[in-house]
Amino acid sequence: MANPIDNAFKFHAEALNLRAFRQELLAANIANADTPGYQARDIDFRKSLQEAFAGRQPTVELARTARGHVAPSAASGAGAGTPLYRTVVQASLDGNTVDMDVERAQFAENAIRYEANLTFINGQLKALLAAIQG
Repeated sequence: MANPIDNAFKFHAEALNLRAFRQELLAANIANADTPGYQARDIDFRKSLQEAFAGRQPTVELARTARGHVAPSAASGAGAGTPLYRTVVQASLDGNTVDMDVERAQFAENAIRYEANLTFINGQLKALLAAIQG
């Protein structure tokens, strides 16, 4: 039987994990803006969140470089979707597909949505604490 508190926060926990993973992808895109041949990547957040709640295993394959590394579980991967290559708006001569304007906008939007999730969780925790304290 699942813990009711865990169930209450599961959606936001999954969303936060996906947002953090997406932020890493967007930061990598920005960091590699001048790398010849680099292909910008991103995830479909909505589809990835749906996959996480459908009980599917994470599609991101984590490398285990040592025998002692623990295999990721479905919960630890947060159902993170497979990174997709971003559609090229304007190709560069060196094959790099990073558009800094798009990446900065996506990075800022994702950060704002991450903060919004944290604010919502904080509100839920305060309401739960108030209910417990009476």
